Amino acid sequence: MKSSSVTTSLEPKVGCIASAMQIIGNKWTALILRDLFSGPKRFCELEKSVGNINPRTLSQRLDDLEEHGIITRRSFSEVPPRTEYALTAKGKDLLPVLKQMAAWGTKHYQAIG
Repeated sequence: MKSSSVTTSLEPKVGCIASAMQIIGNKWTALILRDLFSGPKRFCELEKSVGNINPRTLSQRLDDLEEHGIITRRSFSEVPPRTEYALTAKGKDLLPVLKQMAAWGTKHYQAIG
């Protein structure tokens, strides 16, 4: 019974956490969001700032985030063509979540390798 009381105190409806994890739980997604909090970015900027991400994976993550209404993609009619990605209001609502993840990571950080 204790687990059901924990569930209701953490999430008003069962499945809320699972729903959020479906969007931000993929590898690289939190880092992409982290980098977009400082403002709109181009694909190549995200590729550099996120780290060792495969361009195809980055493209898939950006498509997923756009599909869920977390980011917008804006294309400019320029030569060469330019596309920027930015957070929506829904995406900006994830800031407290990422800040808590960062706080937890800071508290429990251990160097890898």
